[in-house]
Amino acid sequence: MSSAKELAARWADALDGIVAPTLTRTQIESVLAGLAAELLAALTADDGVETARLAASTLVAVNYRDEAAVSRSVAFICRDLVAASCPSGADRERVRERAITLAAEFAAGFTAALRTAALSEQESTLTAALAAVREAEKQRQLSEARFEAIFDGASVGIGTIDVRTGTVLEVNAAFADMLGVPAERIPGRTVVDILGVGNLGPAFGEFQQLLLGVNDRFRMETEITRPDGSHTTIDLSMSAVHDAEGRMRFLIGVAVDVTERKALADRLWHDAHHDNLTGLANRMLFFDRLAHATPPIGLCYLDLDGFKEVNDDYGHTVGDQVLAVVAARLRAAAGGDGLVARLGGDEFIVLVEHCADEDRLVDLSARLLSALTEPITIAGQAISVGASAGTTLVPRRPEAVDDLMHTVDKAMYRDKSRRQRPRPRSPQGL
Repeated sequence: MSSAKELAARWADALDGIVAPTLTRTQIESVLAGLAAELLAALTADDGVETARLAASTLVAVNYRDEAAVSRSVAFICRDLVAASCPSGADRERVRERAITLAAEFAAGFTAALRTAALSEQESTLTAALAAVREAEKQRQLSEARFEAIFDGASVGIGTIDVRTGTVLEVNAAFADMLGVPAERIPGRTVVDILGVGNLGPAFGEFQQLLLGVNDRFRMETEITRPDGSHTTIDLSMSAVHDAEGRMRFLIGVAVDVTERKALADRLWHDAHHDNLTGLANRMLFFDRLAHATPPIGLCYLDLDGFKEVNDDYGHTVGDQVLAVVAARLRAAAGGDGLVARLGGDEFIVLVEHCADEDRLVDLSARLLSALTEPITIAGQAISVGASAGTTLVPRRPEAVDDLMHTVDKAMYRDKSRRQRPRPRSPQGL
């Protein structure tokens, strides 16, 4: 088994060149050695998934903030750590499943850590800007010089608005770039005139509440369509600035462009909640949807007949291709009736919310089974796979998802036991 030190060196090599970290190579390997040791322990334990999130936040803390750090670290967890944990192949499948769980937690932790870091920087900028503005009332010349330096040089967008007219007083270059409008064309115009009411969306109502003095501040994430048709997502904070007598003097807004961060978060969320082979929802997403499903809840469970023989006769590569085709057919057959998920191996399940009655599930089950009647052609070979299906209708959702799944398991397997399970075809019949 590879030592934590050797694994740390491989991990550091994988991360090399992504960004200039705040530590030396020796220090990085020391940090990664500790993380690799904890992740190795988590691979063979029943708990400790939080270790993956801690590893992700540690990488962000030492300035690994590029999305490549996620993909390379996920590959390291699923390849290098699995190989180091079970070089002989014993329990390899269980360890691989555990590695996938740790990789998903690592991706989620990386996104959360990135967001926390970005919000912290935004709050620091807003605090500095507000402090400089208040100081301007007491020591105008010195404070105005400081604010101007912050205003012009900030990497986040900053703008001020006249509360009497609702027009923009000043806006820095970073904010103008986010809006896609030249900075010199913004002062003296209202926000509505610059962007349009429809473009502001929910922010328009909040902005009006500020001007009317109903609220003192608001913060939200909003998407803006630029004049050239491109889109940008910004995290916007606006606050009312008052003088010593409590009168509102102007509004100040601070914006952070989170377009790339949001796209990365969406991509990581999708990867963590979908099966990478079939593109269907995975166990994590299925159980999350099940926990929040609106009764009556219909479930149609399927497992393939004779799939082991497909793997034995044609190999796992062909088997994977068969699973991908099966998934596509099940998705098409289900249509918009429910969420199709792959639970693992050759097991699939469809969740239907607001399921009116058993007849709807029987019809769905028939469509799903019918979709698998035609042979699947892979590399010139016509391969036939059947399926067994069980259905259940749950009228009420218990508070605990475990209780619901226990009820579902009993009902589904009772339903399946009443069916005539087809005998797997011989290799010659595939």
